[in-house]
Amino acid sequence: MAKIAPSSIKYIIYAKFNAEGAIEKPDVIGAIFGQTEGLLGEDMEMRELQKQGKIGRIDVNLTLEDGMTHGEIEIPSAMDKSETSLIAAAIETIEKVGPSETKVTVERVEDVRGNKRDYILERAKQLMGQMSGSSDMKEITRELGESSRMTTMKTYGTENLPCGDLSGPEVVVVEGRADVVNMLKQGVKNVICMNGVKLPPTIIDLSKEKEITLFVDGDRGGKLIIKNVTENAKVAYIAIAPEGKEVEELTSKEILQALRRRVSVKEYLEGDGKGRRFSRESREEISEEKSEARDKKEVKKMSDKEVEIVKEHLNELIGTKAAILFNDKMEIIKKIPLSRLGYMRIEEPVYVLAINDTAIPGIIRVAESMGVQNLAAKNFTTTDTYINLVSA
Repeated sequence: MAKIAPSSIKYIIYAKFNAEGAIEKPDVIGAIFGQTEGLLGEDMEMRELQKQGKIGRIDVNLTLEDGMTHGEIEIPSAMDKSETSLIAAAIETIEKVGPSETKVTVERVEDVRGNKRDYILERAKQLMGQMSGSSDMKEITRELGESSRMTTMKTYGTENLPCGDLSGPEVVVVEGRADVVNMLKQGVKNVICMNGVKLPPTIIDLSKEKEITLFVDGDRGGKLIIKNVTENAKVAYIAIAPEGKEVEELTSKEILQALRRRVSVKEYLEGDGKGRRFSRESREEISEEKSEARDKKEVKKMSDKEVEIVKEHLNELIGTKAAILFNDKMEIIKKIPLSRLGYMRIEEPVYVLAINDTAIPGIIRVAESMGVQNLAAKNFTTTDTYINLVSA
């Protein structure tokens, strides 16, 4: 006889009966099997259903009182709702148990799973009420991420200036501690702050060893900081937050865009104070300087075979915003997102920079700063560069 697993029970049939005289449990079970036989067809025979594990062990409880036997019957079922209801109705057709006249009445059919669900819901409410803190998984994940980033906060110099990792050759200088916190949170590690508008001696000393990018708020205060710092320290680049915004409130995208649009101190001073628009005379002077640099720079151009190799690899970048860096042996140095171009340390000279996109002036400037000799791209918005441009 197959046994029904407790986890398979879906319903329990509860019935009561009254019989004249004294009867025993085997009499009741025999009546259930015997008097329901043939009522519902071969597929619904109680004995077969029990053998198949669709009906569980039938429990019978008896009490004898004043010459009458009163009893309760429990039948567990692993069948569906309609089949279980048929079995319950069939039980009520029993008229005799042994020699005694008997009346069987089904009181209810209990949905075991429904009771479990009700219990789970109520218990879950109790447990949730006992919880403290945030139950939002996104909030928890965010807090963990911020905590992980904040563990990289350090201090530097005699003034204990808040900073990140300053081991690389480039350092971003911001105004306050909140700016450092946001930069670290958004993934920019090589950052240090001045802890106010006054330029600390530590930053002046650091500018003699590192390439400094000064990153300021997009307001009048930011312009004043640029004037003060550039007059007293060696600064390579100026980056400015969007107009009216502070560095501490910028998103990751806004930070990377601002850093990507950074300009040299000379370009900033020759411009309108924002480093983005220049007079006609300034543009002509800068263009002449670039032409002189281009003439002096020796560039090894790619061969036709090397161009074909690049084109094959560019197919891997379809649908991505990424770049591939090659050395002069046409071996891949690294594949990196375009957004990180210029911020990742590259250990060896870059012979070819390949992108499956249009090379805008910002990308070309970054390529120049990296010492790239050949830039392969789908299109170019400018050709004002010493780098050899290759359509791929």
